[in-house]
Amino acid sequence: MYYIRKTFEISAAHSLKLDYKSKCNKLHGHNWIINIYCKAEELDENGMVTDFTLINEQIKRILDHQNLNEILDFNPTAENIARWIVDGVRNCYMAEVQESEGNLAIYERD
Repeated sequence: MYYIRKTFEISAAHSLKLDYKSKCNKLHGHNWIINIYCKAEELDENGMVTDFTLINEQIKRILDHQNLNEILDFNPTAENIARWIVDGVRNCYMAEVQESEGNLAIYERD
């Protein structure tokens, strides 16, 4: 099995839709650290699991310096963003989304 990890940082804002009062209901920003994990039993025709450049185009380019509420069609919690990444990147089985120091969400496909 071949494995890759792509790590990058983005700056993005969001406000959360919560069923309780929270300061996170207001628009605020983070410097997010995102780790994307992909695996494959066989490499593609280019000798790769998934091209790092394609991951940048699919995820970083879309999210960086954005208001996530305006570009994502779901409540942009770290957990939901992690799942969106796994569902959208070829061969991705896990994503870690850290919105701030000590606050990390992980989604792993079973």
